[in-house]
Amino acid sequence: MHILVTNDDGVQAPGLLALAQEIRKLGKVTVFAPDKNWSASGHVKTLERPLRVGETTLADGTSALQTDGAPSDCVALALLGITEKVDLVISGINPHGNLGHDITYSGTVTAAMEAAITGIKGIAVSLESPDGHKGALDYSTAAIVARHVAERVIANGLPEDVVVNVNVPYLKEAELKGYMITRQGLRVYRDALDSRRDPRGKPYYWIGGDAPTGVDEPGTDFGALNAGYVSITPLQLDLTNYKAMDVLRKWSF
Repeated sequence: MHILVTNDDGVQAPGLLALAQEIRKLGKVTVFAPDKNWSASGHVKTLERPLRVGETTLADGTSALQTDGAPSDCVALALLGITEKVDLVISGINPHGNLGHDITYSGTVTAAMEAAITGIKGIAVSLESPDGHKGALDYSTAAIVARHVAERVIANGLPEDVVVNVNVPYLKEAELKGYMITRQGLRVYRDALDSRRDPRGKPYYWIGGDAPTGVDEPGTDFGALNAGYVSITPLQLDLTNYKAMDVLRKWSF
């Protein structure tokens, strides 16, 4: 079993190291991640410039590969032959939850999607850390959860074109209520435009605002986390709204 571990926070991120250390219990692990933070990068494939790949050393002394490309580039490069054949891709551990509509922005989730596009099983893992948390985050529970989910995926497989999106509450393992299969919830964004001027008087902009929240509804990823459960959401690559197709067929073109 050869498992590719990647992320969108950069190859030296502590969540990536915690994930790699725990997943090594399942087989051979190759760590291949971006050389910088690509958070909220979405699904990127770099085609208009060359990609550089090099070796680096993680905090525990183990070796890893890094690239100046995006998280999905890491997966694409590996599956195209930079590494030996990959059986499973696990992306994470993201320091914040990837819930509801976040998945379209998330480099963590879209790295796992890149695997599914190629027919390889993909898992994305995120930790719902507390807002305003100070100091180092404890990724140990999320890493153990990632291993348990990976064990189930290895044993049972996944339907074609399905990615598993895992979100873990910020609890000790013994405090978890269990694992819940969920659907995407509703993310509420509170973005605001911050307009400023540089020293030369030219305008520039920040997209800011308050942190997003979510609707706490039973059966959703938000609801599961708020109740102390690990949320496991199966995502499909086919985004077609089949009910809407029937509506659009009635249009006159």
